[in-house]
Amino acid sequence: MKSLIRILTKKKLKISFAESCTGGLLASTVTSISGASKIFNLGLVTYSNQAKIRILKINKNIIKKYGAVSHQCCLAMVYNLSKISKAHINISITGIAGPKGGSKQKPVGLVYIGVKKGNKIRINKCLFKGKNRSSIQKATVKKALNLILDATK
Repeated sequence: MKSLIRILTKKKLKISFAESCTGGLLASTVTSISGASKIFNLGLVTYSNQAKIRILKINKNIIKKYGAVSHQCCLAMVYNLSKISKAHINISITGIAGPKGGSKQKPVGLVYIGVKKGNKIRINKCLFKGKNRSSIQKATVKKALNLILDATK
C-alpha cells in the first residue's frame, strides 16, 4: 500500500473512486496511509441507484435495462467519475457483497471494477466465491489496489 502511494506520488498521478458495494472501504484503505493527500483526489460512495443517477449522472435506463451490478453501469460510473474528478486514474466498483441480493445470473460475490487511465477504460468482472460480506469487500479492495498498480505501469 505504501509503495502504491510512493509510485503515484513519484509519477504525479491522482486517483479518485466511485464505490458502491465496498461502501468507501477503498477510499478508507488508501487514506489510512500517510502521504495519501498527495495522490487521493475524490471518493464517492454511490450506494443507491438514486445516488448513481443523481451524483454520477448514470442514465437511469442503463440501471433499468442492465441493473446496477453490470458491465454497463460500471463503465458509466468510471467514465462519469473521470469527468467529475479530473483525476489521472479513476476506479468504479459495483457488486453484490451479500449475504442476500444474489441471483443465478448475478450471484453474491459478483463485482465489477472499472479502471480509467487517460482514454483507456477496462472493466474487470470478478467473482469472489464462498466468502462473507466483509471478505468480499476486502477482496474487492485488494483487487482494485492491484489494478491501480497495473495502471501505473
